[in-house]
Amino acid sequence: MPTATWNGVVIAQANDDEVEIVENNVYFPPSSVKQEYLRPSEHTSRCPWKGLASYYSLEVDGKVNDNAVWYYPAPLEKAAHIKDHLAFWRGVDVQR
Repeated sequence: MPTATWNGVVIAQANDDEVEIVENNVYFPPSSVKQEYLRPSEHTSRCPWKGLASYYSLEVDGKVNDNAVWYYPAPLEKAAHIKDHLAFWRGVDVQR
């Protein structure tokens, strides 16, 4: 069962058939992510084939991990299957 953990707290957990694996990153459906740990971010980045990524920061027990979560709210056609799915980096432990 894919799980994302940071600062000792499970941030996301989903069944294998619910996640998407793209470029070795696990993309979790929004329903599997604990929204109470997400904080809005103004940060964006662009992928040539997925499009414009938006970000969240994580906040757990007063600690903040800036821009540790990304997602594609309006992906390009080839990445349509990961629309709004969330992926993690910057020290977030993702187990498949």
